[in-house]
Amino acid sequence: SSGINAEYGETERSLHDAIMIVRRAMKNDSVVAGGGAIEMELSKELKSYAKTIHGKEQLLITAYAKALEIIPRQLCDNAGFDATVILNKLRQRHAQGDKWMGMDITSEDIADNFVACVWEPSIVKKNALTAACEACCTILSIDETVKNPNSNYKAPNAMPGM
Repeated sequence: SSGINAEYGETERSLHDAIMIVRRAMKNDSVVAGGGAIEMELSKELKSYAKTIHGKEQLLITAYAKALEIIPRQLCDNAGFDATVILNKLRQRHAQGDKWMGMDITSEDIADNFVACVWEPSIVKKNALTAACEACCTILSIDETVKNPNSNYKAPNAMPGM
């Protein structure tokens, strides 16, 4: 019935996504470690870079670095792991230079996901980060347009006679 059809459709979409990722990996042989490893490494590098600059740019870069950690946190949450413990372990190992450390779902811990063959095509990560940045810029652009004090729009008074 409809439940079976929905399950079949979801299975078909999941298989299609997996096949397309393998296809991309075959065409673009550059890969990065998965399981949140690349996001944690990028976050670490951005936090380090943010310390070298001042002003609003520093705040923006630090916020972006923090946002990248949402990916491994969500992976932990989805797997039922304690995200705080896993992320602290990942931060520590990345600070020590272990750039491919990510979440290991089989051991409920962390592991060198490059060695463990938990890979993601670099192009997929690059496209995802680009799309996320573009979406964020669009939202901020709309927000600035709405908040622009030089716009011709005048808000009506809350009450007549004010």
